[in-house]
Amino acid sequence: MSHCLGWLLGCVLLGAGCDRYGRRAVFVASLVLATGLGASEALAASFPALVALRLLHGGSLAGFGLALYVARLELCDPPHRLAFSMVGGLFSVLGTLLLPGLALLVQDWRLLQGLSALVTGLLLLFWGFPSLFPESPRWLLATGQPARAGKILGHFAEAGGVDPEDSSEEESSLAMGTELDMLGAGGPQPQYHSVLELRHTCVAWRNGLILGFSSLSCGGIRASFLRSLTPREPTFYQPYFLGAGLEAGASVFLLLTGDRWGRRPVLLLGTLAMGLASLLLLAGTQYLPEWTLLSLSALGLLASQAVSAVSALLAAEVLPTVIRGAGLGLVLGAGFLGQAAAPLADLPGRRGFFLHHVVFAAFAVLALLLVLLLPESRGCALPVSPRDADRLCRAPLRRPGPARLPLLPPIPCAVGQPLAQEN
Repeated sequence: MSHCLGWLLGCVLLGAGCDRYGRRAVFVASLVLATGLGASEALAASFPALVALRLLHGGSLAGFGLALYVARLELCDPPHRLAFSMVGGLFSVLGTLLLPGLALLVQDWRLLQGLSALVTGLLLLFWGFPSLFPESPRWLLATGQPARAGKILGHFAEAGGVDPEDSSEEESSLAMGTELDMLGAGGPQPQYHSVLELRHTCVAWRNGLILGFSSLSCGGIRASFLRSLTPREPTFYQPYFLGAGLEAGASVFLLLTGDRWGRRPVLLLGTLAMGLASLLLLAGTQYLPEWTLLSLSALGLLASQAVSAVSALLAAEVLPTVIRGAGLGLVLGAGFLGQAAAPLADLPGRRGFFLHHVVFAAFAVLALLLVLLLPESRGCALPVSPRDADRLCRAPLRRPGPARLPLLPPIPCAVGQPLAQEN
């Protein structure tokens, strides 16, 4: 519970830090904290100290992952956002699968924790350079820092082989510089925003609330599916490998369907599968054969992993750039809050497990109805301001004619101007 609550606090606090200090600053600071706290865990002298360090370490890891996710998304064009997000998730699963082998070799948890801190420190050596992890130009433009954004875009142009001697490219660079000067004409100081500005929107706050509730339902019900999947006393690593394998399967499923069908239909399908599996397990535990219970548990766990991933992606695509870190942090934090409630299922007897399953099964059914109110973000430009995010209204699940499948082209948008959105 302490580790999950640490991830919750890290997502909320360091997500707000991403919007105030930048994605790269939070990324590097989180790596420094994770290295120090990870090494301190290996030297913990008492159990209360270990629990406190686990909470702080989880918070630093949450800031590291959140800043990396947001920056990666903002550096991608619309057709590649899903692919880069899911491939990043597959690398995370690969690390999860390699960890038990390392633990088997080390045979001591303190040494394993020290090796984990060492790997984090090595990441800091590689990713601490601005050229390897630049600040997001999209965030710099949205907060009124065109000079810094222009330098980073110039480095991108040089890395892409742009020849400054070419007249057409020179005119394009001049036009870009003029546009950046116009964007920064509003004021010399950067303008930062708070997630509380969503209170003044009509649609954006509702989208964030629905996605946070969906993430909460997935994080909470996952423990019920995992326990139903291993009804007998499992071997030590069996639930671990089952969860990691199904997470990889969910990422592959989203890679194949997220751009073809759209984010909202996939989210709706995953929530439907998760709700049906939970209700059938709840009603037929004593009557269904064991192979059916195992199949329903695997389906529900796979669906919950997919819904968590697509909820995070959709939240990052519908929330505005100026508060994307804090908004996505709240959505992800809701999922970790649901995971922190998992030990309630281990109360004496099966009353705790039954109550936990009933509550989150009801949440899954309610989330199924709320998903219908969400907009579709496939192929759309990322909103910049809360006003832009407020224009992403709900669209029909199926678009008429064959034009519903191709991706929409990127829609250029200046700071403060309404986002062009095709209905």
